[in-house]
Amino acid sequence: MPASTLVLGGDLGGTSTRIVIADHEGNVVGRGAAAGGNPTSHPASAAANFGQAIHQALEGLDPTLVTTAVIGAAGGSALSNPGVRAQFDAAWSGAGLVCEADYIGDLEVAFASGTPEPDGTVLIAGTGSAAGLVRDHRLTRTADGHGWLLGDDGSGFWLGREAVRSLLRALDLGEPIGLLGEEVVKTLLPDHDRAAVAEREGYDRLRDDLVRTVNARPPVLLAELARTVVTAFDQNDKTAHAIVKRAAELLTETVSRLRTTSDNGPLVLAGSVAGESSPVGRLLRQSIHEHFDGEVLTARDGVGGATWLALGVLDPALATRSNHARLVS
Repeated sequence: MPASTLVLGGDLGGTSTRIVIADHEGNVVGRGAAAGGNPTSHPASAAANFGQAIHQALEGLDPTLVTTAVIGAAGGSALSNPGVRAQFDAAWSGAGLVCEADYIGDLEVAFASGTPEPDGTVLIAGTGSAAGLVRDHRLTRTADGHGWLLGDDGSGFWLGREAVRSLLRALDLGEPIGLLGEEVVKTLLPDHDRAAVAEREGYDRLRDDLVRTVNARPPVLLAELARTVVTAFDQNDKTAHAIVKRAAELLTETVSRLRTTSDNGPLVLAGSVAGESSPVGRLLRQSIHEHFDGEVLTARDGVGGATWLALGVLDPALATRSNHARLVS
C-alpha cells in the first residue's frame, strides 16, 4: 500500500464526537472533536458536529488519502433512516472524503478499546445499558439496550428512576424519606418547602409535585439522579445501598444472557455506571468474578479502538498489539 495511506476512526457519543486520523503504521496524524454526535437524539446537530470534528481532524491533510474508516455510533441504528443517513453522508463528503464509512455499534468500539482480542463480551452501563457478544471483532448478539421504557436495567436512568420510586413509596406509606429521598427532593424540587413535609398534607403535596415534575421532563433526564444515588450510597443510606446492589445484580444478569460460565474470553466494561470509581461498578466486578471465568477489563479510548479496527480493515496484519496500545492509551 502507498506510504501515504490514511485511516479514520470515529466515536459518535451522546456528549462528544471524536475523530482520529492515523497513518498505516498506527501513528496519529490528526484529531478532531465536537459536541454530541448521537444520530438518534438530534440528527441535524449531530451531523453538523460530525462534520466539524472531521474538518478539524483533516486540517493540513489530503482527505482523499483516507482509504478506510470505522465509526462507532451510539444510537447507530438511526443511520438506517435515509433522511438521517443523508445528513451524515453530506457531512462526510463535504469534508472531501471519498472512501466509504463503516458505521458500527458503540459496543464493538468499546470492546476494541479494551482489548485487542478478537472474541469476548462487552457491557456498557452509562445512561443506558447493553451487552454484546463479540466474535472476530464483530458483534454477533446483544442483550438489553432496549431503551428507558423497556429495559436498560441497572443503568444510570434505572438508578435515577428507582431513587424517585423509592421516595414515592415512602411518601405513600407516610414513612420518613431518608437521606436519599431528601437529596432527590433537593435536586428535582429545589424550592420546595421541606418544613411542610412533616405533615400528612405536606407528604401528599410533595408526592404530587414530584410526579408532575418528573412527567414534565424528558424521561432520560432521570439519569441525572444517578449521581444522587452514589452520593447517598457514600453516606451509608440504606435505600441507596439496596438500589446500587440491585443495579449490579441486574447488569450481571444482562451479561449472563450472552456469556456462559465456561467462556474464557475477556469481558470489557464501559460507561460511567460500570466504571471502577462507581459503587455499582465495584459490586459488578465482584459479582462477575463470582459468576464467570476470564479477564475483566475496562474500556479505554473509544475513538482509538475504532481507529485500530480501521487499521485491521485496511490490512489485518496492521491490527497488532503494539498499535492497539499506542492508539487506545
